[in-house]
Amino acid sequence: MLNDQLRAALQHMPKAELHIHIEGSLEPELIFALAERNGVALNYASVEELRAAYAFTDLQSFLDIYYAGASVLLQEQDFYDMTAAYLARAEADNVRHCEIFFDPQTHTARGVPMRTVIDGIHRACQDSPVSATLILSFLRHLSEEDAFATLEAALPLRDKYIGIGLDSSEVGNPPEKFARVFARCKELGFHLVAHAGEEGPPAYISTALDVLKVERIDHGVRCLEDAALTARLAREQIALTVCPLSNVKLRVFDKMEQHNLLALLDAGLAVTVNSDDPAYFGGYMNDNFIATFEALPLGLSHAQRLARNSFAAAFLPAGQKQKYLDEVDAFFAAL
Repeated sequence: MLNDQLRAALQHMPKAELHIHIEGSLEPELIFALAERNGVALNYASVEELRAAYAFTDLQSFLDIYYAGASVLLQEQDFYDMTAAYLARAEADNVRHCEIFFDPQTHTARGVPMRTVIDGIHRACQDSPVSATLILSFLRHLSEEDAFATLEAALPLRDKYIGIGLDSSEVGNPPEKFARVFARCKELGFHLVAHAGEEGPPAYISTALDVLKVERIDHGVRCLEDAALTARLAREQIALTVCPLSNVKLRVFDKMEQHNLLALLDAGLAVTVNSDDPAYFGGYMNDNFIATFEALPLGLSHAQRLARNSFAAAFLPAGQKQKYLDEVDAFFAAL
């Protein structure tokens, strides 16, 4: 069990969240409220029945219910309300900065205009005391042509997002499938990230780095299966946005005690802790920290390192990044 000092440190330390899918923060209560507001019929009779359906066996079984939940998002205010609710939870967990993934194809495929999606999310970010920026993510189970069309539709709003990501079903959809569209995004000056090495093999991490030219790897926990890749990630300090509760919920690890977070840190990797899809996976930022530290032999020095890593890996101006890093160090010095 955690001692009181360590638990309090995890809860109150300044931190950044770099791997949060905003659609994955949609709690059952809000799903039902938005369904009622928009006249959307759900396949679940109650909030409790919907929450009980959150028993996933793998990534695909999660994605099926994730897309069903997103069906209630139709108006700009819906996207605003969803994002504002997440940011309130982030603020309560002492998240100082977050970089939020959003999946426009999930919504444009249902006839929701791109501007409705982006304006709603962006407006909530502007209204929050938490620093928040947006990363537009392509769905990798769709075609590269679809990704290009999504990019073109979003470019008139490019001042409202800072980066491009790649998510959804990893197995069978290698990073190189999106080589051309990522090359275009790099030309346009976007920050680049991609999910790799969660359910997919370590080779997907290498391809994301070498072909897509990404700056961060989302998940990346399977890197330890490849010693040369692990050494490279440590040498180049490529950040991994690890999501512990998500990894257990989706059976990447059967239980938290088997998670390789400590092994990743011991290998010298720039690991960060994040919540991924917190409404579905059992917890927001502090829940992830506490669950991980309860299960693994981690202490205050690891907490400080993880907090520092989160800001060091953020896409922030150097001065702002240093300010947050100084805050972390001052927080731990005062303990």
